[in-house]
Amino acid sequence: MTNFTRSEIRTIEEAVAFPQGFGYVLDFSDRTIAEFFEDEFGIDFDDKKYSINGTSKRNRLTTFLKIESTPTSLRVLKSIWELREGLITGSEHENSAENARTKKKFLDLIEKLETDTGIVDTPKGDALDKFSPNRTLDELIADIKRNFSENKPEAAVDHLHTYCMKKFRHILNVREISYNNTEALHALVGKYRNTLNQGKEISQFTDKALKFAVVIFEEYNTIRNHHSLAHDNEILTNSEARFVCDTISDLIIFIRSIEAKKYRS
Repeated sequence: MTNFTRSEIRTIEEAVAFPQGFGYVLDFSDRTIAEFFEDEFGIDFDDKKYSINGTSKRNRLTTFLKIESTPTSLRVLKSIWELREGLITGSEHENSAENARTKKKFLDLIEKLETDTGIVDTPKGDALDKFSPNRTLDELIADIKRNFSENKPEAAVDHLHTYCMKKFRHILNVREISYNNTEALHALVGKYRNTLNQGKEISQFTDKALKFAVVIFEEYNTIRNHHSLAHDNEILTNSEARFVCDTISDLIIFIRSIEAKKYRS
């Protein structure tokens, strides 16, 4: 449970009011916000416990944030902020003084929550979202974060690879794209990229970025097999392992931002 002050709740409400106005949550419909919570966090947003203070999306969101754990609330707030950034980029409000104030207040709140709870934001950008209700996934994320908090990124390389496999299989399942369980990580990413191209969902720049991502994930397969604790290997140095994990985390966040578009009503 997180003890938000009234002013902190107001900060959240003001941030998520774009673009439909105060009282809304971004441009979510009842359907898409439920899909967002289910797909990204494995959470049933329609659970009656979130409606004790009202059934609107805003009321359910603020109730959710108050009664769930701080780490869970942080993950949701960060993901919602990513969606907001995507909506506001390129709009007339992007460079406004009001948006600058909203951004500062919201990010200050995130920093305060992280400081108060001692949460270490690793891998970078909080890339490890709980995208389905699964005990194995919970343990996997906890182990990766524990290795980072102990400054042992070299020990996280193998399990981060496993996380990526589960993540991309989940994305393909949600999109109803068939794959073989023996396919390597980069092959899954390649199928994802091809699907986006076929549906004309991405720009030329994003397509090139994803082409680059396929190459990176292919090399990540090699690193996992020959330079991680997956086998009796000579592992990467601490700094190399952190660079690898940060790079993979950035790619996961990038792909998550692409997937976020499907929640727009």
